Amino acid sequence: MLWEEKKAYKVVETDSKEKFYVLAMFPYPSGAGLHVGHPLGYIGADIYARFKRQKGFNVLHPMGFDAFGLPAEQYAIETGQHPAITTEKNIATYKKQLDKIGFSYDWSREFKTCDPSYYKWTQWIFTKLHKSWYDKDQDKARPIEDLISHLEAKGTEKLNAEGSSDLEFSAEDWNSMDRDSKERTLLNYRMAYQANSEVNWCEELGTVLANDEVKDGLSERGGFPVVKMNMRQWFLRITAYAERLLSGLDTIDWPESLKEQQRNWIGKSEGAEIDFEVAEHEGKSIKVFTTRPDTIFGASFMVLAPEHELVDQITTREQKRAIEDYKKYVQSRSDIDRQSEKIVTGAFTGAYCKHPFSGENIPIFIAEYVLAGYGTGAIMAVPQGDERDFAFAEKFKLPVPTVVDQSKYAGADRGDKVGVLVNSDFLDGLEVPAAIQTAIEHLEKIGLGKKKINYKLRDAGFSRQRYWGEPFPIVYDQNIPELLPDSDLPVDLPEVSSYKPAGDGKSPLATNTEWVNLPGGLTRETDTMPGYAGSSWYFLRFMDPQNSEAFVGADKEDYWRSVDMYVGGSEHAVGHLMYSRMWQKVLHDLGYVHMDEPFKRLINQGMIQGRSNFVYRVSGENTFVSRGLKGAYKTTRLNVDISLVKDDILDVKAFKKWREDFADADFILEEGEYYCGYEVEKMSKSKYNVINPDDIVDQYGADCFRMYEMFLGPIEQSKPWDTQGIDGVSKFLQKLWRLFHNENGEWEVSEGEPSADELRALHQTIKKVGDDIEKFAFNTCVSQFMICVNELTKLKSNNSAILKDLTATLAPFAPFISSELWEKLGEEGMVLDAGFPEFNEDYLKSDTVEYPVSINGKMRTKIKLAADISQHQAREEVMSNEVVVKWTEGKEVKKFIFVPGRIVNVVVAG
Repeated sequence: MLWEEKKAYKVVETDSKEKFYVLAMFPYPSGAGLHVGHPLGYIGADIYARFKRQKGFNVLHPMGFDAFGLPAEQYAIETGQHPAITTEKNIATYKKQLDKIGFSYDWSREFKTCDPSYYKWTQWIFTKLHKSWYDKDQDKARPIEDLISHLEAKGTEKLNAEGSSDLEFSAEDWNSMDRDSKERTLLNYRMAYQANSEVNWCEELGTVLANDEVKDGLSERGGFPVVKMNMRQWFLRITAYAERLLSGLDTIDWPESLKEQQRNWIGKSEGAEIDFEVAEHEGKSIKVFTTRPDTIFGASFMVLAPEHELVDQITTREQKRAIEDYKKYVQSRSDIDRQSEKIVTGAFTGAYCKHPFSGENIPIFIAEYVLAGYGTGAIMAVPQGDERDFAFAEKFKLPVPTVVDQSKYAGADRGDKVGVLVNSDFLDGLEVPAAIQTAIEHLEKIGLGKKKINYKLRDAGFSRQRYWGEPFPIVYDQNIPELLPDSDLPVDLPEVSSYKPAGDGKSPLATNTEWVNLPGGLTRETDTMPGYAGSSWYFLRFMDPQNSEAFVGADKEDYWRSVDMYVGGSEHAVGHLMYSRMWQKVLHDLGYVHMDEPFKRLINQGMIQGRSNFVYRVSGENTFVSRGLKGAYKTTRLNVDISLVKDDILDVKAFKKWREDFADADFILEEGEYYCGYEVEKMSKSKYNVINPDDIVDQYGADCFRMYEMFLGPIEQSKPWDTQGIDGVSKFLQKLWRLFHNENGEWEVSEGEPSADELRALHQTIKKVGDDIEKFAFNTCVSQFMICVNELTKLKSNNSAILKDLTATLAPFAPFISSELWEKLGEEGMVLDAGFPEFNEDYLKSDTVEYPVSINGKMRTKIKLAADISQHQAREEVMSNEVVVKWTEGKEVKKFIFVPGRIVNVVVAG
């Protein structure tokens, strides 16, 4: 291929052109390879990259592979093959498929996240996270040495740091601590830290999962049960960046729906933190966060998360059994299940806490709808103001005090912050906003509360008990974690005898004792990093992928800075995209990168869905009944391979050969045919509805495949694949080809000045396509190309000047045919480097306008009139037209309506 020979897509930094960085989210290379849905975003990004290059930009458009993760490890467990072997094989398949489609990737920048030369720098970035803390006064991450200097001089005095707990100690206390105590204290502040925590444990996968990897209590990968377990884990203090992650959304051009997902995940709320003293437990108190401190006099009970640390301490002997049983029930429930549960459940601890103002005793319950990982893991329950609290109060027959009079606000419900306070002591008569502020002031005055901003966002779990991931650059000395020096990086992933988890929450690495145990009694960390580790910064490595001295050279980072256009699925809204933003901000704070945000503009591509077909097996028999007759039988619906079906008619002979158990099947037919059922759904091997893009490219060509994917509809929307519809795009390309050839298929283009009509058709296309590419409205671009080719065909145009600019305009969409036509036109260089044609508005102006002419409101003909014609002249020409004469002859003309540039309407007597 000429492109490969000339290294056409290789890009180098240059000051002679403005840079533009286009990136599609890099794939995880599965063994199944690509199906036709996968390239949608890649094609969109490729069109945009080619367009920007033609517009004169120095375009970076790279591709690599997100290669660590559970799928390869699960396959290794099942087959015994090393994940590296299957990963390499899968990558080779992906690259072959991608090249077949004609992407303009700079493959010289390719890498995979499982390469030691890459994950060395993932480990290096982890060391920077571990060696930094968040200074809330400066609102940025700083080196841990700065924190140590402060502690040495002042202890925690005037220290405003993000931490797991609020610690107080003097400089003298700090300086008298031994090494281990100091290290444990610093873990309270480090950006990458270790702590015991309730985590999502999947026994089948043998690993901890992040919240976004768990769906309805099951692992997203494999659908295995997930339970809560207390384990010591590594975490990233992403909560320190909650406010910056929120405010940063206002500075980037992303879909509003995606921004809203991130805002909801961060979950900012303003209110008060209140301490409720536990009765008969001196020194014990329950801290709650509430956005409605004004309703404090309506708090008739308290609810703790079942995992709350005080539950076991305050539960009475009489209630111990009930509490233990309830906790066992909750352990198997996911956070999502617990919050969405409609059935009210809970248990009474037997303990009470004191109301901060009235001193009255309030009963303390535990319930699954309160989560340990959100807020303080405790709530003051105000039944009047919250639907869940109200349902709980009804279930357990608890008081429902009225504390807010909403009678002046028609339609207001429990959650609305409107009304006048009643039955609330010093708050009576105040409107809600004023009551909130007054309540906070009183709580601060008596020392039992303070104003507080809270976030739903939790620190990110960063430990996985699996093999196929980045090893941590951590060793333990007497259970104290220590970083390995940079000179020891990368910590290579060692060989193991089995890829299965070692048990007791240990990863397979724990079985390699020679690797784990080091001289001097040191031991290695045996957990590995999560799948998002390598993908949280990969966009930076593409800027300088061969650098062995730095994760990215300062000059290269200064040139490329950030991704200008990022294309990928919205399913990564709160996983990859959130973590990438956090890592970028840390590296920015520490002075390693210029930009605070990694992706300036982001486009979400939708999903191309498959059209599944079904057969209907009669229950208890090896008989299949056609779709229209199945109502008379009790049947089971089975997916059938779509390759055995055409126009919903099953190839019965092929079906019998498809599976051995169907070889002797009987069929109840309709008019001699077996009609299958159908449904549009996600493409999946299990549904037998996957279409391999290689097959489409082999049959129709890469250009046709690319354009058809874009023609299916707006790129951000999901839509079904229908191979039958590709014929229209194929015929368009054939029609385009014929513009350059005569009836005998011989090359024939003409020279000379193009006509006004030819220029108009071309420049309408240049404008429409250029504008719509910027909007990522590729489907309308393809439509415009079809309109243009139809117009030029009617005009019998084969003018070389017209066809040259049309070819250059088409090049981002159909690079193969455009390259061939460009060469045949005798143009120097590659069409890839041809400038995108300039739109000239003058060519859209016309000397004539074609008017639809209606008689009594019904269109009868079309007439071309001079663009500057007067109404009097228009009437003369229209009324002398033979078609108009035919419909008006002998009739009185009552009105002649002429709208310049638009319509003519003649009204005649009946």
